[in-house]
Amino acid sequence: MKNFCAIFDWDGVVIDSAENHRLSWRALAERHNLPFSDDMFKTTFGQTNRYIIPNIYRWTLDHAEADSLSKEKEEIYRQIALKKGIPLVRGVEGFLRALKSAGIGMAVGTSAPLINITFAVENIGFSDIFDAVASSEDVSRSKPAPDVFLAAARKLGAQPCDCVVFEDSLHGIEAARAAGMKKVAVATTFPHSFWAAQDVDMVVDSFDSLKPEDISSLWE
Repeated sequence: MKNFCAIFDWDGVVIDSAENHRLSWRALAERHNLPFSDDMFKTTFGQTNRYIIPNIYRWTLDHAEADSLSKEKEEIYRQIALKKGIPLVRGVEGFLRALKSAGIGMAVGTSAPLINITFAVENIGFSDIFDAVASSEDVSRSKPAPDVFLAAARKLGAQPCDCVVFEDSLHGIEAARAAGMKKVAVATTFPHSFWAAQDVDMVVDSFDSLKPEDISSLWE
């Protein structure tokens, strides 16, 4: 089996967090009397808060105010997640542990802030799984720029061509392509039929029956 490294987006790939994030954005908008809709939320997947707030939601162009809103939003998110729980994407724990047993290096590559990843990893018992985390704090450009995945590869000591990215967003898949990595689309945010029409190496509906050898075969 090829000695590859695996890089996982976080929200929508490892944890099924869309509803908790939607609720936290809505709560923040209501608290500050800002415009928000579910359609607005759906356009943000794969982007950082520092991009979402001024460029998608257009709440403010002031960097300090945007940073304050971002911090407040994530505090609300963690409160909601503690109350409602942090559900995993189906089959992901078994697949991650199979990769670990096979000696595959693994990293998180996400637009989320590091504090959210640390918070979730501790609460779901994944502290022994990942070898590295690249988060929004590690890069200045968000997806579809390849920066966060390239940062994850550097932290793993791996060449981009030897890495595979697991993503649920189109921005993330574009970032993986720009990084020169294999691309596995996880059909949680968008359906299988959507991804079948995209330039990806594999589409999975869940991790239930996925094996390390299946991923290794992408290089054959």
